[in-house]
Amino acid sequence: MTVLDGKIALITGASSGIGHAAAKLFASQGASLVLSARRGPILDSLVSEIETDGGHAVAVTSDVRDESLAEKLVETAIATYGGLDIAFNNAGIIGEMKPVTEMTQEEWRDMLETNLTAGFLGAKYQVPAMVKRGGGSIIFTSSFVGHTVGMPGMAAYAASKAGLIGLAKTLAAEHGAIGVRANALLPGGTDTPMNIAAKPGADPGLQEFVDNLHALKRMATPEEIARSALFLASDASSFVTGTALLVDGGVSINRT
Repeated sequence: MTVLDGKIALITGASSGIGHAAAKLFASQGASLVLSARRGPILDSLVSEIETDGGHAVAVTSDVRDESLAEKLVETAIATYGGLDIAFNNAGIIGEMKPVTEMTQEEWRDMLETNLTAGFLGAKYQVPAMVKRGGGSIIFTSSFVGHTVGMPGMAAYAASKAGLIGLAKTLAAEHGAIGVRANALLPGGTDTPMNIAAKPGADPGLQEFVDNLHALKRMATPEEIARSALFLASDASSFVTGTALLVDGGVSINRT
């Protein structure tokens, strides 16, 4: 028996990185999936891959900043599978790194709308659907940045990701008595397309620097972070709610 048998899960930012890895893992563990991202062709390819492996998934191309699409994702889960049990609100951006004094209000607003407000919009529609199922698990992809570490040039990112922790804690307090759990997942550096060390024009020594920030002296794979998301999604974490779960390879405690 797989740990998500009979569960219906929604994953945003599923076209690459952590979301892509989580989609494949959740499907392999028996979940029926609603997958969301802005890049439709890549999302469709992922759905085909999951279905070829015997899983169940549907794709909804969407921008998480759009409230009507946040509602549509939940409606799709209900119409296609009959409800919603798990929501992995994973979509997010890093944006351009720059000091606060050089940041425009538009850049600040875009970061918060994508990383934080989208989480609020998702939860607004996810919670009622989960209540109808007798409970569920909401997961937000936050970050150690802004929680245990302040990094220059990342003020908007840090504020948006720290805000998700506060959102998760409040949702947990508001809805725990009716069976809805809410947690924030805090990855360390992860080898995804958003990895700042892999971007064009990055300093060749940046990857080594980022690796060495971690106690494990390496970045995570998306699959490693996805396994922690699976823990929070499954009944293995049935008494875990309102937490900020660090999955950061020791970057928060490392001083070597």
